[in-house]
Amino acid sequence: MVRKLLQSVREYKKDTWLTPLFLLGEVAMEVVIPLFMAELIDQGITGGQMNQVVKYGLILVLFALVSLVFGALAGKHSAIAMAGFGKNLRYDLFRHVQQLSYSNMDKFSTSGIVTRLTTDITHVQNAFLMIIRIAFRSPVMMIFATIMTYRISPTIAMWFVIVIPVLAAGMLIIMKYSFPIFERAFGSYDDLNKVVQENVRGIRVVKSYVREEREISKFQAVSERIFAQMVKAERILSYELPLMQIVLYAVMLIISWIGAKLVVGGTMTTGELTSVFAYSMQILMSLMTLGFVIIMVAIARASAGRINDLLSEQPDITSPEAPVTQLHSGEVEFRNVSFRYSDKAEQYALSGINLHIRSGQTIGIIGASGSAKSTMVQLIPRLYDVSDGEVRVSGTNVKHFDLKVLRDQVAMVLQKNVLFEGTIKENLRWGNEAASDEELIEACRAAQAHEFISTFPDGYDTHLAQGGTNVSGGQKQRLCIARALLKKPKILILDDSTSAVDTRTDALIRGVFKESIPDTTKIIIAQRIASVEDADQIIVLHEGRMADIGTHQELLRRSVIYQEAYHTQTKGGEEQNGQH
Repeated sequence: MVRKLLQSVREYKKDTWLTPLFLLGEVAMEVVIPLFMAELIDQGITGGQMNQVVKYGLILVLFALVSLVFGALAGKHSAIAMAGFGKNLRYDLFRHVQQLSYSNMDKFSTSGIVTRLTTDITHVQNAFLMIIRIAFRSPVMMIFATIMTYRISPTIAMWFVIVIPVLAAGMLIIMKYSFPIFERAFGSYDDLNKVVQENVRGIRVVKSYVREEREISKFQAVSERIFAQMVKAERILSYELPLMQIVLYAVMLIISWIGAKLVVGGTMTTGELTSVFAYSMQILMSLMTLGFVIIMVAIARASAGRINDLLSEQPDITSPEAPVTQLHSGEVEFRNVSFRYSDKAEQYALSGINLHIRSGQTIGIIGASGSAKSTMVQLIPRLYDVSDGEVRVSGTNVKHFDLKVLRDQVAMVLQKNVLFEGTIKENLRWGNEAASDEELIEACRAAQAHEFISTFPDGYDTHLAQGGTNVSGGQKQRLCIARALLKKPKILILDDSTSAVDTRTDALIRGVFKESIPDTTKIIIAQRIASVEDADQIIVLHEGRMADIGTHQELLRRSVIYQEAYHTQTKGGEEQNGQH
């Protein structure tokens, strides 16, 4: 796990290695300072020689300045290393998410991915800084200071050998009980983000149903859970400071008692005792800061594990080693295709689909909700892979194509229309980055979008809010259709993409399709039979199986499901007209 995360250091390795190098210089200066302080006291102050006070005073100032320079350089390079590591890790994680397939993404909640890209990376980034600075500095300081103390008084130094393991054991016990609680708390952050995202995304529904108080209570419940978990964890961590203080005061009392006896006995000078006190403080403060780092690393360990889980998720759908890079036609064939969302799923979403669509044909697909209409068409651009059988495009199994080539030639207007924050032009050019203004207008005319765009004061430069919330559902659908047309694909899939437009506009869009893109294979999923009745073939899906296929007239004669849908919709329309 650690090795995988450290791969994100990359170009910041130099700064990462320079940090402990400069810290080594800083520690060396800090360890030498008490030694010269002892000389200043013994030879200068106690000996009454002012020239020695000046001499050692200047040496101490010099060492302090050098230590300051080393510390500043260490701080500079550690800051660069930390920020660079965080930037790269965030980039690597986001890039990895883009490569995952639908089936991979189904394993992680949206809020969980957001938490990993924000809160979790911040924790890991801070832990990385602690490790390259304090986790290196503190042990080195303890070793050097203990050696210097041993040179002055082996008796006093032996007490540190006893104290350090006791303190380390106490820290390990604190970590053992606090870490699982932090792990649960970070999982609760996913739930918190999910509540916020759902609320913000569905704020219009919340307000229309006057459910603000319910949403507030949901948020409050998750917040209270996080509060309880963090309080419990921090309560355990609170034992760290008393433990440190007990050890600190006990050691200082022991040193005072032993040191006083040695000074009175003439085996230790006053200056040496002062140095021992300084070294003792260095050792104990290093232990305290090291303990703090261990706690931070324990907290970050939970975040690192969550990040690693996402980074370790291997894409289910990738391009083959020697991919096909040409797609010549929009011919589509399903050969005994079955599909289930996971190997553990007991039921297949699709079963035994056999279908041949000639290039340029218009195919309609109807069926009740849950009949796997969307699932079926998502197998064509390999948003999912078949469980059994094969899907062929232009005579080639879709698994043999380069993914980019395949998806560039299969344009999908999804059931959930998505527009991004930016201008209408910027959104349309997702279909073709190099499209000219004339091509944009042509595609929008075909999608019946040009007329309403022209009514906006800024026209095609109109700024769309996040999610396209400042345009209507029908307008959003037409913009998404225009964006798909700009790809000039071999296969165009409309997944219930005209449900929010009126029947006249729907008919106009289909009429333009016949004239402007006759060679493009068009697959239209719809709830309205009027949207597919002029298709070359209409597929009737029922519970994941092809119940029937034929023209509008053929299905009216023999398909009970189609007849029921047709008469229900026609009867509803007649009753509505009668009321008017």
